Amino acid sequence: MSGSKTDSTSPATPPETDERWQRLQAWLQQQLGMAPEPLHPVSGDASARRYFRIDHPEGTRVVMDAPPTALDSQPFVHVQQLMASAGLRVPYIYAVDLDQGFLLLEDLGHQTYLEALTGDNADELFGQALDSLILWQRASRSGELPDFNETALRRELQLFTDWYLGRHLSVAITREEREAFDALVNELVRRVSSQGRVWIHRDWMPRNLMPLPDGPGVLDFQDAATGPVTYDVASLFRDAFISWPDDRVEQWLHDYWRIAGMRSVPVAPRYDSFLVDVDWMGVQRHLKVLGIFARLRYRDGKRDYLKDAPRFLQYLYAAADRQPGLAPLRTLLDEWHGRASELVP
Repeated sequence: MSGSKTDSTSPATPPETDERWQRLQAWLQQQLGMAPEPLHPVSGDASARRYFRIDHPEGTRVVMDAPPTALDSQPFVHVQQLMASAGLRVPYIYAVDLDQGFLLLEDLGHQTYLEALTGDNADELFGQALDSLILWQRASRSGELPDFNETALRRELQLFTDWYLGRHLSVAITREEREAFDALVNELVRRVSSQGRVWIHRDWMPRNLMPLPDGPGVLDFQDAATGPVTYDVASLFRDAFISWPDDRVEQWLHDYWRIAGMRSVPVAPRYDSFLVDVDWMGVQRHLKVLGIFARLRYRDGKRDYLKDAPRFLQYLYAAADRQPGLAPLRTLLDEWHGRASELVP
């Protein structure tokens, strides 16, 4: 990350007695050749990473603090190199210490797509985001990134049952419901796994894109993998924090499908089949995100994420209405939320 993403989870500046903070200060002084100016906290992501903005004679920098006991920063460095080689606008890495988990990054600014998007500029900004996405997909090759495979798909869906259903709604799944949900998951995994495979960012959304003169800046790319071709485009237009009218989304999806197909990205050859692929892929992501938001709330104490759960439920209901094979999902969600509401005093 090398831009500003503000929310109520923004970290406070660590106290001087923080041993890791002292080591970070010493490392920065070594890299900069000067005593570091006061570091200004920048909102972090949903992990243990912390980000700070620092003043520098040649412009501001962003410091990433990723404790190596919890996080491996090598994927961030590797994906940054892949994206830069593909022609994407990613933050330059000035210095890195993988053993300590410190990185000194280019500061791409304060404004993300989430703050910049309006009804008037959305066509232009999303057009640029899709162009960059296609560059990334066209650069795909084997052996560089982890495989986002059937095991990974199922592991993410387990987050929904464990954390959203089990912890947030506190509902026990009946045998009949389990059979129906398992059948739905099996069909979802089959459909998603049959899609063309490309490099995927896995969080290609407005909060991780920045409007820049030379193309959208890309943030938080360390979890990139090789996976289903519709993953990132579904993430872009079924976002956690902003929604768009269906007719505009369909136009953007059609633009992407047309250009991607012309540039040999392995999308479905028929547009109606592509839309079906987007819906099934989106459902997997939405269920996963509901589980992650619940885990952030109950395990990590980050309460704000779960406030956006209704948006994802709307996405799920809309997909179930469009795709007959997803109709059982609507029934299950209604039943589970109905039982959960009965538990509220």
